[in-house]
Amino acid sequence: MSARLTHKRSACLLTVFLVFALIAAACGGGDDGGESQPDADVETTEVAEPSEPVDSGEDDAADAEDSPDAIQEPGEGEGLIAPIIETPTTVASSDGGESAALEPKFGGTLRVTVEAEADSLSPADGSFAVAAYVMALPMFDPLVAYDKDGNWFPYLAESFTPIGDGSVWQMKLREGVRFHDGTELDADDAIATFEAQLADLEISLAVGPVFVAEEDERMAKIDDFTVEFRLSRPMSQFPAALTSQLGMVLPSEWLERAKEDASLNQRPVGQGPFKMERRVQDEVTVLVRNPDYWAADQIDIYLDRIEVYPKTNTEAAAQSLTVGDFDMMITAATEAFLILEEDGEVQLIENPFSSEQFAMMNTAAAPFDDLRARQALTFATDRDTYLELIRQGTAIAADTMFHPSLKWHNPKVKQESNMPERAGPLVDSYCADLPDKCSDGRINMELKYSGDSNEATRYAEVMEDSWSDYFNVAIVQVPQDQIISQVIFSLYQVVLWRHFGAVEPDLDVLWLSCESIGPPQLRSASLNFPNYCDEDRDTLMYEQRASADRQGRIEIWRKVQEMIRDAYTYIFLSHTNWVIGTRNNVHNVCGQTAPDGTPLICNDQGRVQLHQVWLS
Repeated sequence: MSARLTHKRSACLLTVFLVFALIAAACGGGDDGGESQPDADVETTEVAEPSEPVDSGEDDAADAEDSPDAIQEPGEGEGLIAPIIETPTTVASSDGGESAALEPKFGGTLRVTVEAEADSLSPADGSFAVAAYVMALPMFDPLVAYDKDGNWFPYLAESFTPIGDGSVWQMKLREGVRFHDGTELDADDAIATFEAQLADLEISLAVGPVFVAEEDERMAKIDDFTVEFRLSRPMSQFPAALTSQLGMVLPSEWLERAKEDASLNQRPVGQGPFKMERRVQDEVTVLVRNPDYWAADQIDIYLDRIEVYPKTNTEAAAQSLTVGDFDMMITAATEAFLILEEDGEVQLIENPFSSEQFAMMNTAAAPFDDLRARQALTFATDRDTYLELIRQGTAIAADTMFHPSLKWHNPKVKQESNMPERAGPLVDSYCADLPDKCSDGRINMELKYSGDSNEATRYAEVMEDSWSDYFNVAIVQVPQDQIISQVIFSLYQVVLWRHFGAVEPDLDVLWLSCESIGPPQLRSASLNFPNYCDEDRDTLMYEQRASADRQGRIEIWRKVQEMIRDAYTYIFLSHTNWVIGTRNNVHNVCGQTAPDGTPLICNDQGRVQLHQVWLS
């Protein structure tokens, strides 16, 4: 960790680590797994004892010591999922002193700026990134959510019940939930939404492999409020998949209209505490309080309006927040963070634990279909310069897809960067065999990155300089709402990318499995973005998917990290520090609860609920 991080934040990090460890211990998180699935006739709001990924680690550590290959756990923070770092703030009173605790206040408009625009706000149309979630979460209550400790629980759903080995699950919906158009949510809406997602070219890549192959057997309506899901294999944490875009439900009637009018995807109808008033793409999306919110008698919704402004120039956006043009900013950009950190009127909520920054190679086409080219690019990468010039002490180096403070992390795996002496012989060998792929003794390649921002451009230039002794690098900048589709359809050689870091790691199997590459007729469409198939790796990942034994799952994920390293498809650079910056008049960002009072996770890769935020 850099001196800057150590000096300014070590005390705060340690405090947060200990708080989360104590909370986990109090919740009984020391159990090392082996939980049994409920019987088919059991309904519960915490079905199958969710894996309880946050814990004190004491029992697991004791078990691990008995193994000759035991990996020693990290110190503070052992077993954490997504802790946050929240800067303490005070609010000045009218007499110049520090105010006492303020009472929540109704009314006002929260102005939020995000790093990019979304090409659609319909959860049944296209892939959501952070910006889309910021706009969609106020409109859609998810079927499932994560509590503050990282455990999934039913939210819009009332319960989940696994049947048999966990390859069949029944979901019971809450009754009395109404959409913004006045219609009542029921099983037909849930089924229609899942069918629409399965029909979408991009979303179906994520959803399709999870279900049985026969389309008419994937879901069944048990009664007006109960849906049965039939999966292709046992999945002990299936409800966690519905914490995302896949757990946002649309009215079946609206979906029929959207088939004829694609513009409706910019104005979706949800059932959440806010509804769409106006949207001008690339300018602003305006949400207003839903006066008929189904849970209005259970939870106070304070804001009148939320306005979301996409600003790709994150430095300018950060400056605008400091002068009061915005109230909140959600960003992973270093320069923006540094601007916010230096301002005394901005409070910060950080999460450096929940996604990774890396360069990713497409193995489906030359030159990176050849292991030698992938290894050479990895060895030539100057991660040290990247960390110094781009991250500037705001994030630590990444070796794997898990932050060192998480139990899933394998400390034996190290990223093989900053080894340029090993790159030259590999490039010479490749170019001798494939001279048409090389020029002047260097491999020809294209690097894509998401823009437009000064920081992203500098990032790409640092990588180009890092590789230029061995590769001829052509740089291409692509808007974020386009680059996702280009990567899905394998229209890249190397891309600067950010993902992994799911609260429930089984959800990251999506990015790694052979099944995610897509059917033969759509071979170019893939959510396994490197297009790298390893059947042995799949076997391990599906073994942990079926298991409720957390310690066994941890050991499997450690083996998977070694296999990822040996495939040379990702060059891990840093763990992303997701930051929510707010002015001092914004309160309760991390105090959000579900209608039943369950505290919600805060700042999950920049995703945050806003329904109980209030302004002073």
